[in-house]
Amino acid sequence: MTNEYEHRPVLLEETITALNLQRDGLYVDCTFGRGGHAARILRALGPNGRLLALDKDPNAVAAAREQFAHEPRFVIEQGSFTKLEFCVAEQGWLSNVDGVLLDLGVSSPQLDDAERGFSFRRDGELDMRMDPNSGSSAAQWLKTVKEQELAQVFRDYGEERYAKRIARAVIKARETQPITRTKQLAEIIAQAHPKWEKGKDPATRCFQAIRIFINNELDELHRVLPQAVNCLKIGGRLAVISFHSLEDRIVKRFIREQCRGDNFPPGLPITQALIQPHLRSVGKAIHPGEQEVEQNPRARSSILRVAEKIH
Repeated sequence: MTNEYEHRPVLLEETITALNLQRDGLYVDCTFGRGGHAARILRALGPNGRLLALDKDPNAVAAAREQFAHEPRFVIEQGSFTKLEFCVAEQGWLSNVDGVLLDLGVSSPQLDDAERGFSFRRDGELDMRMDPNSGSSAAQWLKTVKEQELAQVFRDYGEERYAKRIARAVIKARETQPITRTKQLAEIIAQAHPKWEKGKDPATRCFQAIRIFINNELDELHRVLPQAVNCLKIGGRLAVISFHSLEDRIVKRFIREQCRGDNFPPGLPITQALIQPHLRSVGKAIHPGEQEVEQNPRARSSILRVAEKIH
């Protein structure tokens, strides 16, 4: 299998620095994509270092097995990163991992392959599943979704100001013919949208919302973060790259709470020594530089947060 779609890993050197790579360390890339970060991690590891990768997308897993077919330090598992703790335990690494990386969102190959249905710029089947062999596609969901639920998805996951108006237009269009193509949906949204943001396609927020909902992305992020902490050794690093405010808010809040320590009921006579924070934040949030954004516009909205396990 050849990789016909170009992929540029975002914040690559910043992420490698953040992970504080050790030559004999154990690392987990929870979102392999097309292996940009994975390849760079392996370059820094010695013969005793190991990298475990996860990915929902069977195409990504196939690419990984081809790319690293002769790499004994690397193993990949297909599936959601919500099975992180299980996969790490299978390797015998629980509480002994030196670094966990989460590069959230959609990879460039997924966006560039029109038939995956993620892009409103390329016409293809309206699918949007990270794993095309599991769950319902966006087109299947749009066949039966109620207007109120659709508006809520647009509002909650896309932060779309005109959610109700656009949802009404989608449901009305559905009465004429099924919505099965990306360009078809993008045109319905564009016609219903009263005020386009400068430099942004009017379908951006709604496509993001549907993708997040279909793939249960925010719930899965909530579930994986505590698992990552459990997998890490003391001094191990968690690095998370987010691409929109909903993801980043979850990551930022999680790190802040873990830095604060155990959450006891108010009023209990608890000393500071008993609170025991689990993480410490490492530096400030990291954004891509001008040169990276110029070379890879998709990096524009990325943000990297890093924390280290201390208890």
